[in-house]
Amino acid sequence: MTYLVPLPVVMPLLGAALTLLLLGRPHAQRWVSLTVLVATVAVSAALLVQSSLHGPLVVEVGGWVAPLGIVLVADQLAALMLVVSAAVTLCVLVYSIGQGMADGHEETPLSVYHPTYLVLTAGVCNAFLSGDLFNLYVGFEILLVASYVLLTLGSTENRIRAGTTYVVVSLLSSVIFLIAIGLVYASTGTLNLAQLVDRLDTLPDDLRLLLQGMLLLAFGIKAAVFPLSAWLPDSYPTAPAPVTAVFAGLLTKVGVYAIIRTETLLFPGGRTATLLLVTAVLTMLVGILGAVAQSDIKRLLSFTLISHIGYMLFGVGLTSSLGLSAAIFYVVHHITIQTTLFLAAGLVERRGGSTALDRLGGLARLSPLLAVLFFVPALNLAGIPPFSGFLGKLGLIQAGVDDGGVLAWVLVAGGLITSLLTLYAIARVWNLAFWRTPHADMPAADDAEQAARTEGAVEPDRGGGQSGAVLPKLMIAPTLALVVLGLALTVVAGPLFDLSTDAADDLLRRTPYVDAVFPGGAP
Repeated sequence: MTYLVPLPVVMPLLGAALTLLLLGRPHAQRWVSLTVLVATVAVSAALLVQSSLHGPLVVEVGGWVAPLGIVLVADQLAALMLVVSAAVTLCVLVYSIGQGMADGHEETPLSVYHPTYLVLTAGVCNAFLSGDLFNLYVGFEILLVASYVLLTLGSTENRIRAGTTYVVVSLLSSVIFLIAIGLVYASTGTLNLAQLVDRLDTLPDDLRLLLQGMLLLAFGIKAAVFPLSAWLPDSYPTAPAPVTAVFAGLLTKVGVYAIIRTETLLFPGGRTATLLLVTAVLTMLVGILGAVAQSDIKRLLSFTLISHIGYMLFGVGLTSSLGLSAAIFYVVHHITIQTTLFLAAGLVERRGGSTALDRLGGLARLSPLLAVLFFVPALNLAGIPPFSGFLGKLGLIQAGVDDGGVLAWVLVAGGLITSLLTLYAIARVWNLAFWRTPHADMPAADDAEQAARTEGAVEPDRGGGQSGAVLPKLMIAPTLALVVLGLALTVVAGPLFDLSTDAADDLLRRTPYVDAVFPGGAP
């Protein structure tokens, strides 16, 4: 079933072209986008099953034999990332459609939104499937160019300013990545990942460390690793809610994926393990301290996003099978939960008129369903038992204890402190926005709803019949679906952890990947 491998990239690109041909026909564009993403979810699930049963699936693009041509490789890690990212992008698309329909006028032009969104999806999928360093760069550039457009939709002053910062930082990371690619090719004569496995091992240690450091620097910027993360809290919160959600869920995780792939496949042995562990604890603690200091829900969630990248680096830096499998599990968990929380923040903004905590109150009484949609993933993010966040952190802590090193114990302590501070930050949001009684300066529910209707921002739900049921069903439904998916991760945590362990073992052995690309041995 290798013919399925390129489809997660090809289908969104073809869908983007078709939606461009359908300019001025938003209804048709919606159906094309939905059909493409549903098909992408189905194909990704099939790839996950096949890679689990039969090993990595490889396609040589254009029929050019590797290493002359570019290869796409769907191993267990890539296929798992494809499934989660496709499911998340589908839910966010439905949410954005519901938001546009509820507004009655498009804050962001649909004729641009749909093709750009599908191009972003293609870039993410290409990055996961790439078996070539330069094609990985192409995947990054595809998703980044699309993200530039999405981030600045609406052309407001704040979005243009935030988008400018985002573009400059992204271009800087891309230049560093491109320089690293040039040095790798000059040193080894190839960019094929499977072929680099042997050729990098023959290089002098200092040169290997230089190449590894440059790739880590480029991917660290893209993953928003401290101290390379200052751009994120100022960029993401300014975008529309669905754009912020998909950025938070996916874009930084592509950087994390690239770190996992290169550190295990190209640079085994843990020469940068100490650097990764130090960076991990600083990312966790600085990020969560930033979150605690925020008075806006979107900015608070942006800092928690940075903070929890540290957990993933923790697992990678341990260089053990358990640590790596726990990191993979945590990536899957965090993509789902962080996206859910940003979608819920969009619902809070629509229902309460703001995400500033000093302007919110009483949302649990006004909209009990919204309260549930925020409360459940918030507990999951904080790592409260028995949710998947707790299970992922437990796996990382166990891996740290098994390592037994001083730095590993520091990471264990830092992880526990970060988890407690995450709970504090989330509890603060709950108390101020949902639980407390609105003070006199806050608009009453009826006044807020009437003002929103006057501005065309809210479409009341006539069939709900419950308090606060003014939120559009097409925005509620995908958020609820992601909440359920987050709970499902807890239910299937055992099989998912087994899958993550198999993926981690294959990454550390390296031979399954190399043998799939070069059955007769790498040239």
